[in-house]
Order: sequence, then C-alpha cells, then structure tokens
Amino acid sequence: MLIKDIMTEPVSIDKSERITQALDIMEKHDLRRLLVTNDGNLAGTITMRQIARVLGTRQRVGMPATSLHVASATSDTVIKVDPDMKVDDAVFLLQKTSVLVVMEGEEILGWVRPKDMLKAIRMTGMAADAMRTPLTANSSDRLVHVRRVMLDQDVGRFPVMEGGKLVGMISERDVAKSLRAFRDLVQGGQQDPRIKNLLVSDVMSRGVKSLWVDTPLEEARKKMLEEDLGGMPVLNQKNELVGMLTRRCFFDHLVKSR
Repeated sequence: MLIKDIMTEPVSIDKSERITQALDIMEKHDLRRLLVTNDGNLAGTITMRQIARVLGTRQRVGMPATSLHVASATSDTVIKVDPDMKVDDAVFLLQKTSVLVVMEGEEILGWVRPKDMLKAIRMTGMAADAMRTPLTANSSDRLVHVRRVMLDQDVGRFPVMEGGKLVGMISERDVAKSLRAFRDLVQGGQQDPRIKNLLVSDVMSRGVKSLWVDTPLEEARKKMLEEDLGGMPVLNQKNELVGMLTRRCFFDHLVKSR
C-alpha cells in the first residue's frame, strides 16, 4: 500500500489569520492540526499543542486570543513525502511528527495524519504490549502546571486522578479551548493572577473510556477509531490505571516488532 492510497484532503489556513479562526476551523472539522499556507504555498503546520503554548505564555498576558495571528503558533518543521512512498516506511516518520504532507513538486496533494495511518495498519498483541507508562494529572492541579508538563513531555493528554481513581481526561484541546475563552473573557490586567486559579477539574472531560491490559491491540485500534480518540487509559483487573495507549504507541510497537 502506498501513501497516496491513504492520504486525505488537508485543511489549511493562511498564516495571516487569527488563532481564533484556526481553533474555529479545527472545531468545525474535528481536527487537532491544520496546514499553514502563505500565498497558497506551504508554510508549516499549526496544532492544538502549539496554540496552547502560545496562549499560555507570559509574554502575551493581557492580549486577547483574537489579537494573535496563526504565524505566532506556526511550526515550519514539516515532513514532506512522495505519494508513492510505501505506508510501511511512512510509519517510521509518524513516530517523529504529527502529520506527513504529501507533495508533488510544490503542489500539496494531501496529508497523512495519525488517524489516517491507524486506519491502514493491522495489529497483533495485547494493549499491555504497546502501552506506555501513564503521566497523570490530579483534578485539583492547576491548569497552567498541566499545560507546562504537556509541553515539556510532548504529551497530548493526561488521565485525571482523584483519590487514586481515574475520573476523567484532559487533553491539549481542552487546554487550548479554555485558555482561548479565558483570554477573551478576562481583562488584560487580571489575566495573570486569575489564570493561576484555573484547575484541571474546571476543563477536564469526565466519563472516560478505557481499555484492559489484555484487550487485543486490533480491538483497541478499532475502538479508538470508532470513538475518534487520540488515546485511552489502560486498566488492570483491579481497575487500577497501569498504562496509556495512544496512536503513537501503535506506531512505536509496529516499528519495534519488525
């Protein structure tokens, strides 16, 4: 199978647009990233994580999200691939990036996201074989602290614990959306002290869906696609959190298994 067989049509935004417009487009299309263009040419990508980084920086305290441009959160590090690249080879590349841009010369043909790749692969083994050690947050943690750990550890979502039990999830999307709303609603001079009072419990999602350590990876793959989830916590038979299975975990496991 080739990249051109699994690529999808990309959604893009010009770098001169506002970050709020990027978030609105992501929300409309249920995306975590967009291609960024400059006069129709590829200029980079913008992701929920990059937006969370920009919206949370002290240098921009007091500025509403509507005043920040896409260019301020754009990464110009892009992996471009040929449409005839083999999917098996592309798995290696998705270990290092959030999207592959399929190009022919200067023309953008499509993109391959982790979700697209997850649809194309097949898995063997159990969830315990591919899961990673979970980084967790407590419901009482400050949102600014969790945002910082997400950025430092390059992690897009945390299981949320309360009294030693799994009670929810918090993702980079939750962080970006809450910081946008906060910046637009709170006056500039009050943002710095008040943003520190935001807690994980204020923005996290409850009713989290999980996997068991002995859930077959193929079943987990299908479940994550059906539920459109970027990651799921893994529990043992005592209902204890023991791991986290993300899309990247599948790719890492495939590469290690070769």
